[in-house]
Amino acid sequence: MTEEIRSWPWAWAWLTLFVIVLLRAGATYGIGRLVAAGVVRRRPPGPRLQAAVDRVERWGPPVVTASFLTVGAQTVVNAGAGLARMSVPRYLVGLVPGAALWATVWSTVGAGVFLAALRSGTDRGQAVAVAVAAVVLVAVVAAVASRRRRGRLDA
Repeated sequence: MTEEIRSWPWAWAWLTLFVIVLLRAGATYGIGRLVAAGVVRRRPPGPRLQAAVDRVERWGPPVVTASFLTVGAQTVVNAGAGLARMSVPRYLVGLVPGAALWATVWSTVGAGVFLAALRSGTDRGQAVAVAVAAVVLVAVVAAVASRRRRGRLDA
């Protein structure tokens, strides 16, 4: 399907992919929120769980955005954001740029590179290692930037 969409004019292909990923990721987040709501109704979160939810609320948006640079991590991260009850505004801060990034990559070189790698018989372990390295790199850069921003705000 991605190949067919990529044959469209670029702006239409990008917009279509952007909407697809917004709907898919948003639905995954929503399912996570529904599951979390059912669990919380039965048992309110303790202090440790609430601390974890607070960390996700704080650090979650950059992680949501970075997940769109990987193949396969988006579903886990979006469901996890819902399960951790990340607020919708904070989730959208990560989702919208992540979806735009994903649509840009897949409407340009990303789909071609990915399909070429699969067709060439590239070791899947290497592909996973590269994807994990990219996520780690983005997370480190986001953490350093956030720490520097906080340092300027505290001064």
